[in-house]
Amino acid sequence: MACISTTMHALLLILVAALSSFSNLALAIQPSLGKWKLLKKSIGISAMHMALLPNDHIVTFDRTNFGPSNITFPRGKCPLNADGCYVHSVEFDPASRSIRPLTILTDTWCSSGALSSDGVLIQTGGNNNGERVVRYFKTCAGCDWEEDRNGLVSPRWYASNQVLPDGKIIIVGGRRQFSYEFIPKTTESDHKQYELSFLLETRDSDAIPNNLYPFLHLSPDGNLFIFAKDHAILLDYVNNKVVRKYPVMPGGVSRNYPSTGSSVLLPLTMSSKKPTPDAEVFVCGGTLSNSIEKALAGEFIAASQTCGRLVINAAQPQWVMEEMPIARLMGDMILLPTGDVIIINGANKGAAGWGVARAPVLNPVLYRYNAAKGNRFEVLNPTATPRLYHSTAHLLSDGRVLVGGSNPNSNYNFTALFPTELSLEAFYPPYLSGTRLRPSITRVDPGGEISYKEKLSILFRLKSKYGVQLDKVQVTMVSPSFTTHSFAMNQRVLVLEVEGTRRTSAGDYVVSASAPATAALAPPGHYQLFVINDGVPSRAAWVHIK
Repeated sequence: MACISTTMHALLLILVAALSSFSNLALAIQPSLGKWKLLKKSIGISAMHMALLPNDHIVTFDRTNFGPSNITFPRGKCPLNADGCYVHSVEFDPASRSIRPLTILTDTWCSSGALSSDGVLIQTGGNNNGERVVRYFKTCAGCDWEEDRNGLVSPRWYASNQVLPDGKIIIVGGRRQFSYEFIPKTTESDHKQYELSFLLETRDSDAIPNNLYPFLHLSPDGNLFIFAKDHAILLDYVNNKVVRKYPVMPGGVSRNYPSTGSSVLLPLTMSSKKPTPDAEVFVCGGTLSNSIEKALAGEFIAASQTCGRLVINAAQPQWVMEEMPIARLMGDMILLPTGDVIIINGANKGAAGWGVARAPVLNPVLYRYNAAKGNRFEVLNPTATPRLYHSTAHLLSDGRVLVGGSNPNSNYNFTALFPTELSLEAFYPPYLSGTRLRPSITRVDPGGEISYKEKLSILFRLKSKYGVQLDKVQVTMVSPSFTTHSFAMNQRVLVLEVEGTRRTSAGDYVVSASAPATAALAPPGHYQLFVINDGVPSRAAWVHIK
């Protein structure tokens, strides 16, 4: 595999800086605005898809027909039927920074996934011989991918997944697929696909759909919010019925692939006084529908600077629009333990695809969802590494954001304008950069297995002369996502109802909280449990709710 020289690398970085959006160059580095740290110069592959397991390991992969990667299986371990001895999936341990090659045989290009209710990473679809495949990765030492080549009814390429209240996973859409289906296939009805005309109605054209990787968010009533291009519906997937159509998002901007923006469901606040919390979807970035056509002709038009919030269970939902400090497409929107959103990676011009983006956006942006409008965004310290098409990001249990990938090339290419990126780095949000100390969870009662509505007691320590503001302690639960193509599927933050916090005789603290009431609020599965004091989260303790 060809390697890029140090001199050429330096020249490329200079060129990247020149092409970057102006705000990347205008800000001096400030310690209070977060920091970056290189974790691994090369994991051997480009992290196109990324998921966090309950053992805090990351599983990542690109595509099996990308050509020779920069990592091979050990001697004598080359899998049968593989394309050479090259690895295209690895398991990464952020604590030791070690990697372990994994065996994946079918084409995972532009696929989807979710962590199942029992902690198995279930990964679906792809292209070519992978388009109907369901892949399973269990959380255990030495485990490897298992592949069911006939696991799906329809081909699913550029589809999206969401875990449902009954523990099943819905798979929506895909290239030329205007339908949805369910896994695992345990009943007769699971072996069917269900038509969804909304996906055909929102497609611009077969060549440039602008509605792939639709944004999915589970509503507190158990129905599914689906956003594609600039339209949205609420789907009763049990009865295959659209129960609500939402106003078109203003601005005339396409938000889905290849005009790629991103979306999150803002934190759901649990309260016995209001059992059904407001569910507010937040969508940012994207570009005009013809951006990719312009880029292919050599004209790279600016990305959108707009965002919109929509309370999907309001009596009369209306979009409330805002503007980011930096226009961006292909940004990853990652929910932090505090409920705030970090928007990271992406470009200022062009579209998603092979070589059709310019002006990498190197600065993450923090969005404080509870702040007054006009004071919600803050530009953070930049990375030196462009992360464009096929880049990813994921929240880690220690509160950092893992960032990897970027390969806007059709194979491994280290001499292109934006070379294939094999590194992993971590971004430390501002809450890890100040002088405020972090709480440390020492025990969760009743333990790692919890039930709906159950009372929880979380013991934590905080070595600070300032102590704890007992009435300001928060507890959140975060569902781990499957991230690819600027959408973190199944991402969810639940702000638990806190009954009170007290200091123990030993000098530690106990916060009492209630687990979410229903599976529509918190689908069954594994969650990262955080204690937050003065805006600073603890390291997560894993809990399993069922």
